[in-house]
Amino acid sequence: MTSGRPGRGWMAAAALWSAAYGMSGIHWATGGAGFPFGAGHDPWAHLSALAAVRPARAAPVIATLGLLGALGAVAMAGGWGHGRGRGAALARGALLTLAWAFAAALTLVVPDARVLAVAGYTPLLVVGPLLGWPSDGRVAVALSWPIVNQLVCLGGGLLWAAAAVAYQRRTRGACTSCGRTDRPAAWTTPRAAARWGRWAVAIAAAVPPTYAVTRLAWAFGIPLGGHAAELRVAQAVEGGRVLVAPLALGCTAIAGSLLTLGLVQRWGELFPSWLPLMGGRRVPPALVVAPAAVVSALVLAAGLAIVRLWAAGRFVIEPESWLGSLPMLLWPLWGAALAAATLAYHYRRRGACAACGRS
Repeated sequence: MTSGRPGRGWMAAAALWSAAYGMSGIHWATGGAGFPFGAGHDPWAHLSALAAVRPARAAPVIATLGLLGALGAVAMAGGWGHGRGRGAALARGALLTLAWAFAAALTLVVPDARVLAVAGYTPLLVVGPLLGWPSDGRVAVALSWPIVNQLVCLGGGLLWAAAAVAYQRRTRGACTSCGRTDRPAAWTTPRAAARWGRWAVAIAAAVPPTYAVTRLAWAFGIPLGGHAAELRVAQAVEGGRVLVAPLALGCTAIAGSLLTLGLVQRWGELFPSWLPLMGGRRVPPALVVAPAAVVSALVLAAGLAIVRLWAAGRFVIEPESWLGSLPMLLWPLWGAALAAATLAYHYRRRGACAACGRS
C-alpha cells in the first residue's frame, strides 16, 4: 500500500468495493433476488436499524451511494483536495466528510448484534464437528445471507476508514506510511500511549467476563441471570448434556478478555519461550493490531445495535433476567475501550518509520 503514491491502494479498494456494492443496488432495483434488508427478506430484521427499508426505495439509494462512493474514492486517489487554496480546502473537507460518513455508516449502522454472534460461535463451528457436538439453529442464523451481507458491509466500512486515514495523512503533510508529523501530539508518544493504554485495556478486559459468567453458568444448567424454565427445556432438547452454544459464547468472551491483556503484557510483544518455532521472537505489531481493530468494530457495532433496541423499548431487561441482559448494554464501552487499547499498542510498538525516519 505504500508504493508509488502511498495510500492510493486503500482508496482504490474503497472505490472497487463501492462500485461493486452499487452494482448490487442496481441488481436489486431491477427486481433481482437477494435483497438483504427489511422484513420479508431478513427473518431477524427487527434487530436491525434498517428493518423498515424496502427494495423499491432502498435499492436505488444503494446504487446511487455506491456510484458516489466510487467517484469520491477515485477523486481522493487522484489528488483532489491537495494544496492551500480555498477550493482545495473545500474539496478536502467534502471528501473527508464523505469518506468518514461511509466508514461510520457501514461499520456502525448497517451491522447489528448478530455480527458478534459470528465471532462468538466460531469455536462451535470449528471445534463442534470434531467433538460431535450437536448443531445449533442459531449458528445457521448467524451464517445466513443477511448476516454475511452485514460482514461484507463491515469490511467495506473498514476499507473506507483506511482510505480516509490515508487521504487525511496525504493532505495534511504527514508521513503517508506512519502518519507522523514534525510536531507530533504528546498523547501519541510511546510513554503517553503506555499510560492511557493501560486504562483502556483494563476496561476492555473487564467487560467480557460480566457477559461470560452467565453464559458459562447456563452451559452447565445453572439459571444465573436467566429463565430457569427455558434452560430446562434447552437441556431436555440436548439430552441433559452441556449446552454448547452458551459454552462457545462464554469461552470466546473469556478468551477475548485474556488476549486483550496482551496489549500491555510482555507476551504481547514477544512470543512465549515455550511456543515451538516462534518462542522468544518478536510479535509483529500488525498480527495484533489488525484482528484487535476488527474485533473492536464488531463489538462496537453490536453494542450500538443493542443500545438502539433498548432505547426503542425492544430490548427489555426483565427483573428475573437482568444479570444476563444488562452486560450487553456495556458493549459500546467495551468496543470503544478495545479500539483505544489497540491504538495505544500501535503507538507503543510502531518504532522508527522506514519511509520518513521519524521515531
